[in-house]
Amino acid sequence: MKAQVLKTYDEQMSAPNWVSLDDVPDARIEKSTDVIVRIGGAGVCRTDLHIIEGIWRPHMDPTGDALLPLIMGHENAGWIEEVGSEVEGLKKGDPVIVHPKVTGGTCLACRRGHDMHGDGHFPGLDSDGGYAEALTTSVRNIVKLPQSLLPKEVAPYSDAGLTAYRAAKKATRHLLPGEFAVVIGAGGLGHIGIQCLTAMCAAEVIVVDASDMALGLARDVGAHHLIKADGSEVEAVKALTDGLGAQAVIDFVGEHGTTAKGLEMTRPMGSYYIVGYGEDIQIPAVDMIITERNIIGNLVGTWAELTELMSLADRGLVDLTVKEYALSDANTALADLHHGRIKGRGVLVP
Repeated sequence: MKAQVLKTYDEQMSAPNWVSLDDVPDARIEKSTDVIVRIGGAGVCRTDLHIIEGIWRPHMDPTGDALLPLIMGHENAGWIEEVGSEVEGLKKGDPVIVHPKVTGGTCLACRRGHDMHGDGHFPGLDSDGGYAEALTTSVRNIVKLPQSLLPKEVAPYSDAGLTAYRAAKKATRHLLPGEFAVVIGAGGLGHIGIQCLTAMCAAEVIVVDASDMALGLARDVGAHHLIKADGSEVEAVKALTDGLGAQAVIDFVGEHGTTAKGLEMTRPMGSYYIVGYGEDIQIPAVDMIITERNIIGNLVGTWAELTELMSLADRGLVDLTVKEYALSDANTALADLHHGRIKGRGVLVP
């Protein structure tokens, strides 16, 4: 089968191409609980850029280049192609979306439903993923799609959407009518998070972004207030929130100074949810004590939460804005993402 393969890291992100379209061994059933998914769409994620530049190397490849060559792609949807002997309830042709973390299901974290913290592997990061014509995964990772949803239209929900949903779900558990939620970054994750917030609570949503294109998308998907990130965004948020800041701030950027500004936008006893990454969070302990603010990390959500998100999408409460690329154009998609040229999410379609 064909796949786009990463063969070397590029810390400066200066190479003309990062992946190459190669012939690789076909996906195959190795365990009785395995499932082969014919890829209908593979999301192009900023994490893929971070993999290329080596940010994940200390975590996934500490010895150097042992992990490479690697087929990236951890946001995958498609159709069932083949199932193992113990798999029930799935047949060839069923449309599905794939939870990104493959686990055995018997560790304590998995038993409690927290698959993303369980023992296992993460295709696209530490093993071959979905920048390919097919992917082998576990039956435990499969969520059947409603007939209203096509794989290429929903693939990024499996990580970007799921992560945004998880963060928004946490925030909506304490947001009340008349309160405020700030979303920093209205790109691939942020535009999903905005819709999850407006679907699940009655708080007013303030969106902060440096891009006019992203702010336009935020307006289109239901944001109540738009603020240009031009250096005065903290003051603008304070002006909308009686000088106190928001009860919840969800930071989908996590770099270029947003962590400090995001905490400044968070009112006393409020919560700052960090999703994006790239810089350190630095705040004096005494400030945290005096204000009793919370800093909450957010990883990808659970299998159950992916099912919940598909229910929102099926009802039309969340809609994913995507730009399609052929699998052969993966380098173009990655470059467009790197340079901020994608509105919403990029999706590779074999």
